[in-house]
Amino acid sequence: MTVAEKVEQRVTGRPDSHVPARVLERLTGLPERRSRAHNLVMHFGQGALLGVVRALMANAGLRGPVASGMFAVVRLTNDQVLENATGVGAPPQTWPRPELAVDLLHKAVYAFATGAVADRLAARGGPGPGQRHAARLPGRHSDVGPLGR
Repeated sequence: MTVAEKVEQRVTGRPDSHVPARVLERLTGLPERRSRAHNLVMHFGQGALLGVVRALMANAGLRGPVASGMFAVVRLTNDQVLENATGVGAPPQTWPRPELAVDLLHKAVYAFATGAVADRLAARGGPGPGQRHAARLPGRHSDVGPLGR
């Protein structure tokens, strides 16, 4: 996501956002300096922590583009909850459309790249419980429990 963001910024001339730093500073009570270090800690910290969620999804059998699309919503929701709860951000429906489009694009890049890595790593362990369930009987059935390996 960061690489895509930097390429986009060079093309569009858009400056760095200090929103991640301001959210971290408000969450932790640090003085508001909007520092690059705080930006990076929040940016990469959120990415790493939410990457664990995508790994859990892949290991449970939620893999592929649909799962990555679901995960993009998780990533966007995480940002919006933190930004709005701290008063640093505003609801996305109030944003200028170009700004919203850029944010959605970057979060989608993150979600699908993270999904590709998580899916590939999870596939080494074979199908997840959900995939084994679907192989036995597609759909949601309470009488079809998790299958053994």
